[in-house]
Amino acid sequence: MHFKTEDYSHEAAAAPAAAALKPVVTQDLNQDLLVEAKDATVFEHQMTPGQAFKIYPKAVAWSILFSTAIIMEGYDTLLLGSFYGFPAFVRKFGTLQPDGSYQVSAPWQAGLSNGCQVGEIFGLFFAGYASERFGYRKTMISALVAISAFVFIQFFAPNVQTLQAGYILCGLAWGVFQTITTAYAAEVCPIALRGYLTTYVNLCWVIGQLIASGILRGLLSIQNEWGYRICYAIQWFWPIPIITGVIFAPESPWWLVRCGRAEDATHVIERLTKKGSDTNFNAERAVAMMIHTNDMEKKVSEGTSYFDCLKHTDLRRTEIASVVWLTQAFCGSALMGYSTYFYEQAGLPTTQAFNFSVIQFSLGAIGTMISWLAMTYFGRRTLYLAGLGSMFTLLIVVGIIAVTPAANGGGQWAIGSMLLIFTFVYDCTVGPVCYSLVAEIPATRLRSKTIVIARNVYNVGCIVNNIITPYMLNPTAWNWKAKTGFFWAGINSLFIVWTYFRLPEPKGLAYSELDILFERRVSARNFRSTPVDPFNGVTSELETAKAATEMVEDVQHVKA
Repeated sequence: MHFKTEDYSHEAAAAPAAAALKPVVTQDLNQDLLVEAKDATVFEHQMTPGQAFKIYPKAVAWSILFSTAIIMEGYDTLLLGSFYGFPAFVRKFGTLQPDGSYQVSAPWQAGLSNGCQVGEIFGLFFAGYASERFGYRKTMISALVAISAFVFIQFFAPNVQTLQAGYILCGLAWGVFQTITTAYAAEVCPIALRGYLTTYVNLCWVIGQLIASGILRGLLSIQNEWGYRICYAIQWFWPIPIITGVIFAPESPWWLVRCGRAEDATHVIERLTKKGSDTNFNAERAVAMMIHTNDMEKKVSEGTSYFDCLKHTDLRRTEIASVVWLTQAFCGSALMGYSTYFYEQAGLPTTQAFNFSVIQFSLGAIGTMISWLAMTYFGRRTLYLAGLGSMFTLLIVVGIIAVTPAANGGGQWAIGSMLLIFTFVYDCTVGPVCYSLVAEIPATRLRSKTIVIARNVYNVGCIVNNIITPYMLNPTAWNWKAKTGFFWAGINSLFIVWTYFRLPEPKGLAYSELDILFERRVSARNFRSTPVDPFNGVTSELETAKAATEMVEDVQHVKA
């Protein structure tokens, strides 16, 4: 089967949204293409994770390569939060206190942390535009080259003002990483691997944090400026090998289909899969499924602009992706980013505070891997609810310990232990599952831009966090210390209610099936139980062959 190569991105005005559920959706498509599309969808539904990995090993490898860029972001953002408790950094960029100690003031803590968030906001908007115009590969390479240059500013910063400029510029590149890695993972793999590769992005984040914690602990004894400069210099290790790999990586087949390059998409699918791994797999069928899904979405919304993310049913999809990511920011996870500083303010010695941080992010890595198994059995929605409920309880316990007389004794260790458990629960549930949801929920034509909007909602939430968290913990400001657990528990409870009523379950659903469920305005609690057929009665060749086989078996059984 050969595909036409006309440009699908500039078609006539879209039909009314209601028409998307009727046969008119498919009448413009070749009947053979529809049959091929349904065969591919049926085949994907039947694939187990093991079969999918056997067919798509190259796709897994390329997705892992792209996601590795997130290690840099997790590494550097953890550095900044931990540097507020790092003696060499505090002496360089902090101010002398009346008691003889040094502190980076709460306003500058908020300013530095918010500088990278502001940079990420602009970087995300750039990525949403550039990735659709130039593709994921070229956009990713440009960001990797840029961050290699921006690290020089952090490394040589003579004062806190220059350091903030460095974080703003690095944020531009991180914004690109946040968009590209998640979208690419969602577009190069089949349904069976979608959850694993999208949540692997979170594991890369945790790996970056773990590496940063270990390096900080190892350099704690260096009392001069090299104590923190070495930490910044290590960031130059990542870009060159990642750029080398991305140059040879295949483009997203979904992006090629959106550009009307179906033949190229077929070649890419062949590059992403292992030839001869399964006789039932067919690259042209997989591309036919993408063309069908793309055509369905164009019938509902012709445009691919940011404004289109806020129209019709795409508004609901943007809301879900945005609040899911905002939940990450406001579920109490801010304490993890400031964990070393939090441990110190809770009363632990500096060395033990850094030891706890290393343990904390080791548990986070283990938790992310456990989430892969948990998603297979429980799905995304259940894990989100269970995670939020567990973290709410842990935050209440932290707050209670903080106000008891034991808070100045063994309570310090109890608070540290609760935060370790909190990190483990977070990285088993909300942390990694968020990446799967924000990649699966958007329409394929609006995926990158929906991710941009959702991540920027998260970044705005982080800006709020970065303003209030230093004041909560800093002894020169509000000095709440571990009593901040009560505050985050209250916010957490609001997201539990939202998740129950608004978060659907996308596990095991093809993108075309998700399109129909959203067009029908099916409630979040009924997503998994509502039957959908995106092919309007088209008979699949695979289903016909299966029915024929069953008929023959029935006849033989009767004769016997």
